[in-house]
Amino acid sequence: MNEVIVIYAVTLLLAWPLGKYIAGVFDGAKGTAGAVFLPVENGLYRLFRVDPFQPMNWQGYGNALLKLHLALVLIVFGLLMAQGFLFLNPDGIDGISWDLALHTAVSFLTNTNQQHYSGQAQLSYLAHTFGIVTLQVVTPAAGMAALVAIVRTLLGRSDKKKQPAVDGVVSVGNFYEDITRAIVRVMLPVAAVVALIIASQGVPNSYEGARTAIPLDQTAGMEEQNIPIGPVAPMVAIKQIGTNGGGWYGPNSSVPLENPTPLSNFVQTVSIVLIPAALVFALGFMTGRRRLAMVVMGVMVVMSVSLTSVAIWSENQPNVAFSGLAADGENLEGKEVRFGATATALWGSWTTQTSNGSVNGMHDSFNPIGGMVPMIDMFINVTFGGIGVGLIGYLLFLLLAAFLGSLMIGRAPEIAGKSLETREMKLVCIALLIQPLLILGFSAITVAFPALTGNSNPGFHGISQAIYEYTSAFANNGSGFEGLGDDSVWWNVTCAVNLALGRFIPILAPLAIAASLAAKRSAPEGRGSLSIDTPTFGLMTLAVIVMFTLLSFMPVLILGPIAEALALMS
Repeated sequence: MNEVIVIYAVTLLLAWPLGKYIAGVFDGAKGTAGAVFLPVENGLYRLFRVDPFQPMNWQGYGNALLKLHLALVLIVFGLLMAQGFLFLNPDGIDGISWDLALHTAVSFLTNTNQQHYSGQAQLSYLAHTFGIVTLQVVTPAAGMAALVAIVRTLLGRSDKKKQPAVDGVVSVGNFYEDITRAIVRVMLPVAAVVALIIASQGVPNSYEGARTAIPLDQTAGMEEQNIPIGPVAPMVAIKQIGTNGGGWYGPNSSVPLENPTPLSNFVQTVSIVLIPAALVFALGFMTGRRRLAMVVMGVMVVMSVSLTSVAIWSENQPNVAFSGLAADGENLEGKEVRFGATATALWGSWTTQTSNGSVNGMHDSFNPIGGMVPMIDMFINVTFGGIGVGLIGYLLFLLLAAFLGSLMIGRAPEIAGKSLETREMKLVCIALLIQPLLILGFSAITVAFPALTGNSNPGFHGISQAIYEYTSAFANNGSGFEGLGDDSVWWNVTCAVNLALGRFIPILAPLAIAASLAAKRSAPEGRGSLSIDTPTFGLMTLAVIVMFTLLSFMPVLILGPIAEALALMS
């Protein structure tokens, strides 16, 4: 348990200065960092022929975001299908099918990294480094850019407001400037540091082909074994820092080549939450609302510690499947003995509290209650959340809590002196309610037709497998209960729909809300105004999050992991 406390403490201690740095990146100050990075950024603006100083309204900002993602998905989709004919393919790997290429391209485009393939066996070095890693850098940066645009428009200080757009409506900033700064000044430097640390621990970093090893046990019936390597360290670094999660190897960070030592496991665990937590502190620095940032962080830490504690407790209980076969002890099924149950449960909880989705053990082998925790983490999806989008999702719940709280004290709904009216609340409802509609709708259809399901457990656990897969897709998480045969046309196409809608609607709707509220005249805040930066309002927001989650998903939790736990207890 001491290691858990140390990891929480180190993560938060590193997140505070990183959050201050991120706020400085987007506040227009040049300083030393500007002198270093500005020439690179200007070169990129000229290369892509964009004007970083042109103000954009929310529609222009959203269109720029969508056009970039459309271009990227088409390029990566074609690359995945044609990789067998292209260079940087020393192992001669063929192209993949259209439906798997579609799912993979959309998955990495949405910062999800849900993998229906095994990376080391089905993707070439070119597909990995040019296609996959490019998306792992760009997509979290896009989420960060969207968050910055929403925060400065909705809660930004008056002296930091952007100039009006050309048509006179509210400007939310410039997408090209925001995403370029996020990539050049945040994602790449932090990922480079992590890559150097884990490479020093033995994570491969080479473009050579697979290595051939001779097994020590010559009676095993295998004369030699091919061990795939490659430029693994940079991909592992950006997968962790960027809340991506898609690893070079199929079993992800449970493979010793991706995660060889206790230090590499420590660094990768901290990296999961580092930038999402830093963005909460950046919220306070960017808006001048330090108390609001601390309240948000307090709510997130309470949810994180509560759910992580349940997961750790569950995985330190015996596995019922081994009852009578061995001495009672922690559940080590599907885990690396070198990490143990506690470190694996911590990783499993943190990777689903963000949209990371990487694993150092198999979630499908968790005890039922331990497996329920990652599902609840993804249902909530705002404990820390993905880079940018996690805090955006929290702001949606904050708006809902402000609406309800204003009515409870007998005032017209408002936030920060701006009235919350029908248009804003419709967008909030659309962004929040599409989650249970898509997850439960697709899960019901899939479970109703066993030929589509492809699950390895037809009972309660089989229900959990299907629900987990769609939840992982919508939450842009990427982890899975891996007993599922998910490389089929049905799973690839339906998950691609969940991936895309789960990514872009929760970004575009809050962007429209922020612009709508910014265009309204502010009313002076008085003694009767609802303050959003108090512990009381933080508890109100926490209650709204918990009630929304339970009302949406409690029945499927009862049908899945809770029923499985009760059946095993009996």
